[in-house]
Amino acid sequence: MDTSSFHDLREIRQMMEKSSRFISLSGWSGVAAGCSALVGAFVANGAIRSYYKNAYGTPSACPTCLKQDLLVIAALVFLSALTLAFFFTYARSKKEGVAIWGPTARKLMWSTMVPMAVGGLFIWRLMELQYYGLVAASSLLFYGLALINGSKFTVGEIRFLGYGQLVTGLLCLWFPNHGLIGWAFGFGILHIVYGFTMWWKYERK
Repeated sequence: MDTSSFHDLREIRQMMEKSSRFISLSGWSGVAAGCSALVGAFVANGAIRSYYKNAYGTPSACPTCLKQDLLVIAALVFLSALTLAFFFTYARSKKEGVAIWGPTARKLMWSTMVPMAVGGLFIWRLMELQYYGLVAASSLLFYGLALINGSKFTVGEIRFLGYGQLVTGLLCLWFPNHGLIGWAFGFGILHIVYGFTMWWKYERK
């Protein structure tokens, strides 16, 4: 087989991948999400430490206020990560001339959002029952399942990030008092490592 035939086969393979997988996810999206999670974990740790140091056991103690503060921090982290992920992915899609919102992207969104939506409701119920020690583990586990479920519609390496989230979430089940550390590792460090790896492999050129 001559060189031109190999070139044609490679182009056909690339076209098939573009049609069946959403391959425009940017590695910088993972790095940005990880940095957002680490900042959020740092702020949340400060809020928790401040509560137990200055308010816990006193008439002014307000555990509901602490819970609300942590929910606000989590929401801001999620919005920040989502916004930055969209920005970097949109930039890469535009650079490569690939539509950011097509049938494959919709399949990817649906396959990841279902486990995450169920996980969100599950975590909400845990909080109603005041099982706060299981919140970090549950968020990691459902997120890991969402990544693995969606990996068939995007770069296959994302399933390894999902496996990492599952392992971290399972560890958090046995060490619930260190849930924030596990949360920071799973959503922060693992995202940064994954994002940099994807950038190095697919975008460095």
